[in-house]
Amino acid sequence: MPGRTYGVGSFAVDWEQRYDFDRLRAERIRRAQAAMGEAGIDGLLLWKMENVRYLTSLRAQIIAGKASILNGVLLAQDGPPVLLPSGGEVDHAQYMPWLGAVHAVPIMEQRELVEGFVREILGPLLRERGIAGGRLGIDQTTIAMIELLSQHLPDVRVVDGDRAMQEARMIKTPEEIAVVEEACAIGDGVTQRALDETRAGRRECEIAGDAMQTLYYLGGEMPHVITPFVASGEHMAPPHRFATDKILRNRDLCFIDIGAMWNGYFADIGRCTVVGRPTDRQRQVYQAVYDGLHAGIDQMRPGNTTEQVASAVRRGVAAYGLEEHLFSLFIGHGIGAGSNEPPYIGETLPGATPAELRPGMLFAIEPLVWVEDSGGVGVRIEDMVLVTENAPRVLSRVEYEEALLA
Repeated sequence: MPGRTYGVGSFAVDWEQRYDFDRLRAERIRRAQAAMGEAGIDGLLLWKMENVRYLTSLRAQIIAGKASILNGVLLAQDGPPVLLPSGGEVDHAQYMPWLGAVHAVPIMEQRELVEGFVREILGPLLRERGIAGGRLGIDQTTIAMIELLSQHLPDVRVVDGDRAMQEARMIKTPEEIAVVEEACAIGDGVTQRALDETRAGRRECEIAGDAMQTLYYLGGEMPHVITPFVASGEHMAPPHRFATDKILRNRDLCFIDIGAMWNGYFADIGRCTVVGRPTDRQRQVYQAVYDGLHAGIDQMRPGNTTEQVASAVRRGVAAYGLEEHLFSLFIGHGIGAGSNEPPYIGETLPGATPAELRPGMLFAIEPLVWVEDSGGVGVRIEDMVLVTENAPRVLSRVEYEEALLA
């Protein structure tokens, strides 16, 4: 299965080998424990949704605004992970035989409940695994958790655990890439549905609703952006990064960025189309983004850096005199179990550092240019790109808008 370069289908079948999820889970644990060893971490206590999914395969109910305080996982340097789910997930865990243990936990918000967790659940687990006097890596948590760990487990040294998980997740395994291929097939379908439904007289929110219907029809778990991004006409200059009740009209550009998750892995795909006949200015901006995107993709080869990719994008856009109109956000980002994850391409904020590209790195590259003249023109195009031993491989396949290519 890992040798295939397409999404083969999301069903379990008896007539071909598809996705080896047992191997996928085992390799993820191995990578995480190797990263722990390199960082000198004795145990990981993780709450970020993508890290919990990566180590346990828990597909949980998500309560808005509470994702990072609902479910956790404890991982020692050897042995299987211990799932720490909110009470509603406990019964489901009986179908997850790869877990070492399961302990129900409260929502990690009310201080008294957090204290009970630290004293009655976490403390004994750490002692059983020889971590009570060691370095405990945490990705994110509340101040209450940090204070109560110090109070009840004073010999535990809390350190950064998210960095180790970022290292573990950065290079995708063949099994992970196979799952991402399926996510991209779904993401392509979602994007195509939105493009097909884009026409004058429809609202941005209607187009987003149609796309979300296709997402669930095809077995997707959630969009890449929880607030589906459908922005038209003046809403792309500057960009409104969510769908509104604005009605599309003739000569509006319309950008769609919704994506898909499948079996815990994200696809992030974006396309821009036009209602009616485009203007010369719209074609110019679209062509600049298109050229910049493909100049950047061409640089996504082993040994090059993220800054070389960003520079190529900027040069492609600058050829049209539009470099200063690039959106202030980064130009691209890593992707996988996390919807956005390091390394980033074209980040300019303090602390930004270039990363060397290695085979198995996966990115969404997404230049956006917007200008206020001509009533407002904004264009983004986004593709999923895998760094291989040789040339980069573009995993997304939705057609570009020929009417906008100059």
